[in-house]
Amino acid sequence: MKFLDLAKVYIRSGGGGAGCASFRREKFIEFGGPDGGDGGHGGSVWAEAVEGLNTLIDYRYQQHFFAKNGQPGMGSQKTGRSGEDIVLKVPLGTEILDEDEETVLADLTVVGQRIRLAEGGNGGWGNLRFKTSTNRAPARANPGQPGVERTIWLRLKLIADAGLVGLPNAGKSTFLAAVSNARPKIADYPFTTLVPNLGVVGVDGHEFVMADIPGLIEGASEGRGLGTQFLAHVERCKVLLHLVDGTSSTITKDYRTIVTELEAYSDVLGDKPRILALNKTDAMDARQISDRRRALEKASGGPVHVISGAAGKGVQDVLRAIYAQIKREDPKPSEVRPWQP
Repeated sequence: MKFLDLAKVYIRSGGGGAGCASFRREKFIEFGGPDGGDGGHGGSVWAEAVEGLNTLIDYRYQQHFFAKNGQPGMGSQKTGRSGEDIVLKVPLGTEILDEDEETVLADLTVVGQRIRLAEGGNGGWGNLRFKTSTNRAPARANPGQPGVERTIWLRLKLIADAGLVGLPNAGKSTFLAAVSNARPKIADYPFTTLVPNLGVVGVDGHEFVMADIPGLIEGASEGRGLGTQFLAHVERCKVLLHLVDGTSSTITKDYRTIVTELEAYSDVLGDKPRILALNKTDAMDARQISDRRRALEKASGGPVHVISGAAGKGVQDVLRAIYAQIKREDPKPSEVRPWQP
């Protein structure tokens, strides 16, 4: 399944049906009076968050959604049929934006949450509605109200408890594959990961969702590489796991590059709790591990976990630290919903 997290959609609600101007005509009934029915309501356009989706790819192939118009009223006091509503089913975490791509109309984060994007037009009144004691035979009827036409943007921000950040080839995909059933692409060249990956991680009988986003580079907050395209996916995470490649000769610079980009992108990411880990230690000797861990601790001012995603070294300890931070951020973590890639 292809991943798509931004889609432009054109919607239009249905117009209301016109009211009917008619008069009762039956044998032996003189002056039957008005009997025109009202027009039906136009269909509305809704958006609803549903389970089982993790991409907006359906909206790449269909961008136009038009609800049905209401039917006009008829004689014998018959009201026209209302137009059917249209429901846009979107993944959890989808934001509905106005045409300017800045105004947030809704943020759908709960299963079943709904928002009406365009209300259908009311049906027009038939001439029966205009009958009064002084106007016994009105000949007027109202037209239906037109539908609403607008352009909206759907922007998906994946919902995960923990997010993996780091430079390209820091070992994020290897780590996710080691701790979950996710199978991201793994290779020895930069930008192997081109789309976010989700995995359900288990530790000590507890579960949480972890997201791996494509690697960040210097200038990612300004659009270099794949930065701004996917940084939004870690905005909802309760904690970030920052992986630093231990085999790099510039680990402190690598660390500061990621922190700078997170803080430059938004205050939300800059203030988010982070757990720092020195990765790929299976390819290092004890002295290198000690020296580079000490350098990272000095640069970050906090503890540094020593791990190896490929060898499984220190993985359980860092997972326990992540889950403990998740519990602090959310005292009652919700049950993990079934997720499939």
